[in-house]
Amino acid sequence: MPNMNMLQAINQALDIAMAEDDKVLCFGEDVGSFGGVFRATSHLQEKYGHARCFNTPIVEQGIVGFANGLASQGSVPVAEIQFADYIFPAFDQLVNETAKFRYRSGDLFNVGGLTLRAPYGGGISGGHYHSQSPEAYFAHTPGLKIVIPRNPYEAKGLLLASIRDPDPVLFFEPKRLYRASTGEVPEEDYQLPLGEAAVTREGSDVTLVGWGAQMEVIERAVELAEKDGISCEVIDLRTILPWDEDTIVDSVLKTGRLVVTHEAPRTGGFAGEIAATVQERCFLYLESPVMRVTGLDTPFPQTLEKEYLPDHLKIHEAIRASVNF
Repeated sequence: MPNMNMLQAINQALDIAMAEDDKVLCFGEDVGSFGGVFRATSHLQEKYGHARCFNTPIVEQGIVGFANGLASQGSVPVAEIQFADYIFPAFDQLVNETAKFRYRSGDLFNVGGLTLRAPYGGGISGGHYHSQSPEAYFAHTPGLKIVIPRNPYEAKGLLLASIRDPDPVLFFEPKRLYRASTGEVPEEDYQLPLGEAAVTREGSDVTLVGWGAQMEVIERAVELAEKDGISCEVIDLRTILPWDEDTIVDSVLKTGRLVVTHEAPRTGGFAGEIAATVQERCFLYLESPVMRVTGLDTPFPQTLEKEYLPDHLKIHEAIRASVNF
């Protein structure tokens, strides 16, 4: 298998989807001949033409509204929001139109063919308008699916599954991994299941849950924990909505402990939903409180980015606190 980075894997997934189905359209700000600000859509316009890969005005609400209209008429739009921080002008379209279209029409119409890609998260010194993690805002919205890959292999398989899924999908791409994460990726077409978490490491003392770029951070924390003689089970949630309760619960029933980490601020973050569900379903099996290692309840700071992000040292500290409770 060829070795590629996450951007190349995403580009290949888009290429495969567009080659397979003429109804797949790719559009957003600067995605055409420029290939997108991160080059995720490079060469797609020259290969499939201006009618299937094209630039839009800088108006996020319009991008999603246009995608809703296309999807409702049978097209398969793959729209890009240049940075996830700028998804909020489209919040009404996503929450009140995209998510409710099928329900509102009694299944006469749907926009299930819509996929919205957006780079998210910190780690590139982008400051507070180019570093946020908005997944929890949309996790409160029935009718959407939210998918976040951790590496190139996952990115390609999950994106192809998202484009072909019968429900609208928000596909958040951890931008600090775009070129930093590399690995073997099959050139052929393949899909990975949505709504299923992946156990990436088995262990017996504590369960760690994360998604996206935090998975690499978790692995570094686990290496430190293993030197302390602590056996860690690691789970990549992969899909925030719907999320795989059973895999996490089964793990916590075995280990009796749980540490959840994400870049988004602590208050209202998705770690709180996981913690609440685990205490409901595993209360009598818990050996210590559920720990959360998250971003801070402040705007994302550019000069203090390293202090803000939940790094491997903070996660390692939480692991030790959980085991030694």
